[in-house]
Amino acid sequence: MKIPKGQIRFERRDPKLFFKTLNSRVNQYFKENKIKKTGNWKLYLKTLVMFSIFIIPYVLILSLDINQWFKLLFCVCIGVGMAGIGMNVMHDGNHGSYSKYDWINRLMGGSIYILAGNVFNWKVQHNVLHHTFTNIHGHDEDLEAGVVLRFSKHSKWNRFHRFQHLYFIVLYGLLTIKWALVTDFLQLKRYLKNNLSHKKNLKPRREWSVLIFSKVFYLMIWIVLPLLILELSWWKILIGFFVMHYTAGLILSTIFQLAHIVEPAQMPMPTEKGGIKNTWAIHQLFTTVNFSVNNRFIRWFTGGLNHQIEHHIFPYISHIHYFQISKIVKKTAKEFELPYHEFRSTRAALASHYYLLKNMGQKPIAVKA
Repeated sequence: MKIPKGQIRFERRDPKLFFKTLNSRVNQYFKENKIKKTGNWKLYLKTLVMFSIFIIPYVLILSLDINQWFKLLFCVCIGVGMAGIGMNVMHDGNHGSYSKYDWINRLMGGSIYILAGNVFNWKVQHNVLHHTFTNIHGHDEDLEAGVVLRFSKHSKWNRFHRFQHLYFIVLYGLLTIKWALVTDFLQLKRYLKNNLSHKKNLKPRREWSVLIFSKVFYLMIWIVLPLLILELSWWKILIGFFVMHYTAGLILSTIFQLAHIVEPAQMPMPTEKGGIKNTWAIHQLFTTVNFSVNNRFIRWFTGGLNHQIEHHIFPYISHIHYFQISKIVKKTAKEFELPYHEFRSTRAALASHYYLLKNMGQKPIAVKA
């Protein structure tokens, strides 16, 4: 696996053996209960539900002669399904935790193409950069939102950031439509230029071909086909397309931010030599936060993304198991006197995210030399 130039180096010594102890306990849990770390029937059923929410409204839009407002409502439903597939199916698939069979993981991970994304880009940004360099400015791209939003005190401040706690929610809905039309092209160009990859044998021409073909196919399905079948003006088709993406983008952006862009999550900077004072596993405890872990619906719909601590330490374990192993992680962290940050409710996490944005929007106080 290739990593960025100027490699970050985590502390390798763990005198108290935190991760070794935790890993042993988690492995023992699966062994004693005679269960696999990958998905089970609960995940397969959820997959069916999410794809149904995603596909059925689209079929109804194309086949039924119903009021246009109902069709717009169906576009909202499709957006919910998009987010659901992304969090529950695609995410596990591209982490290799959906199934013990690689071809099933690739199939489920490939569902990102019908969500307007790209497997290669996603694995580099998420699996390589975000999971390795969590909340480290300049390395974790999840901390970057262009110049419009400022998530970290290490990012450049602009005057308009004073109002970001008021306008951020409007921008969050643009995530997937930007993903579909712009971001993937810019990311692929950047990753290839910087020699970033999750593959051993990278073939740039193949990656560009896959990206272009998948985008053309995506637009054919979601824009061209409705234009051919529906007796609607082109601008109404585009409104439906936008509403679908805005719904998905709003859900995904909000859920993503509540795990890392909140007040308890640290955003450490490496030393001049690239060193991070904690080991990689302990680093995850300082930079990641859980929320609403006892809310069954949140836990079910978000695909365990509200259990980000467990996911970051054990990304190869399906989210179906996070609630149970979280008890082990929390207990072990407490024994080793390490942080285990969590919000009891989604509302509390949202409030923390809001106040962080508000604080990051204030003009930094100049430090005198």
